[in-house]
Amino acid sequence: MSSSPIIIQVTRGLKVESFHQAFAVVVDGDGKTIFFAGDENYVTCFRSSLKPFQASAAIKCGATAEAKFSTKEIALMCASHSGEKIHTETAKGMLLKLGFTINDYECGAHPAFDTSTRHSMIKAGVIHNALHNNCSGKHAGMLCLAKHLAGKPKGYISENHPVQKEILKQVIRFAGKAPNAFGVDGCSVPAPFYDLKTIAKMFQKLGSQKYNELAKAYNAMCTHPYLVAGKDRFDTVFMKVMNGAAVSKGGGEAIQGISMQTKKYGIIGISLKVIDGSHRARDVAIMSVLESLNILSPKEKHQIKTFISKPIYNHNEIQTGKIEVV
Repeated sequence: MSSSPIIIQVTRGLKVESFHQAFAVVVDGDGKTIFFAGDENYVTCFRSSLKPFQASAAIKCGATAEAKFSTKEIALMCASHSGEKIHTETAKGMLLKLGFTINDYECGAHPAFDTSTRHSMIKAGVIHNALHNNCSGKHAGMLCLAKHLAGKPKGYISENHPVQKEILKQVIRFAGKAPNAFGVDGCSVPAPFYDLKTIAKMFQKLGSQKYNELAKAYNAMCTHPYLVAGKDRFDTVFMKVMNGAAVSKGGGEAIQGISMQTKKYGIIGISLKVIDGSHRARDVAIMSVLESLNILSPKEKHQIKTFISKPIYNHNEIQTGKIEVV
């Protein structure tokens, strides 16, 4: 079953220069599709949108309680953060609680996503490390689970390690079926592929408050939205505006999951994928879904209007065009 995909256009001046397309699915509490665009059975890699479900494994087995992780630290376990000081210091604190060091990370290192942080580090001659990896919170959670299950952390990224086996068990529990396929994520852990409808159903469960471990992840993300992403990022801005009524989690190659409490439909789950993987189109695409459902109040819509039509600026800060849904 399919309908027209969401078409996102990129203009230069008054002319259309490029197009992107996105597929999306929205389900209610009964798993019924209440909106879709494109193919709801489209299979894609879950990428970092999976993080709340990966984090739930450590929460469920008591590893996070054993480590005395705070709600801030659980929020960082669900994050694709920008590498700002608040993010790296939180991750560092998690390692201290576990008695591990940065050398125990197996996620690799990359520069901070946040531009001002990255530039200040370059000026100061500071070299980035694994703490700046946007997945360092997730990996601290996996180290927490490794300590609980195996004692030693070495090899925790392997699909055959108890950590990844426990996570897969949780993922299958909430998906209701095994993944269509597997890949390796940017941070080196197994990355499952699922159809968009299944992903939407999983996000509906995330906000349902029916599963204790998911409720803890959801509540931590709502309470500390800045830790989940960072400055001017859609996930952070959207969750701040929704004030506990929604969580949003984007992932690599422009996938997005949202769990949201609504008056019209109850608790819904949303999944979206920009087919060509372009992140620049993802925010406006997800906003078009929310607008189509008519579930945002005028105040909420006004507070996140910058994501409805995104201006494009050149290096002289001259607006050259915009990105918006047709």
